[in-house]
Amino acid sequence: MPAFPMSNGMNEILHANIFFIIASLATVCFTVLVCFILYQVYRIVASIRRIMDRVEHGSQVVADDIQNLRNSFNPMNIVTFVMNMMPGMHAPPQPKDDDK
Repeated sequence: MPAFPMSNGMNEILHANIFFIIASLATVCFTVLVCFILYQVYRIVASIRRIMDRVEHGSQVVADDIQNLRNSFNPMNIVTFVMNMMPGMHAPPQPKDDDK
């Protein structure tokens, strides 16, 4: 007869406790790793957002410059400029935009 009749059952309980301790540590480590990865992803997305804001602002400046360039080369503006250069001449009337 063994000295500790419950030793086989205690051995199984000890194995279960060791398993749960290891599983708990692995879960904590995995959670910390996931939090670190999510933090890095957040920083990357914030950086991309700042870059997109700069690109959007730059594209708006380019669009405004192109609109100003189009207005500068508008045939009616050129005719008006030439007519204003000649004394006694008046520029032709500008057509009204009904779309606005």
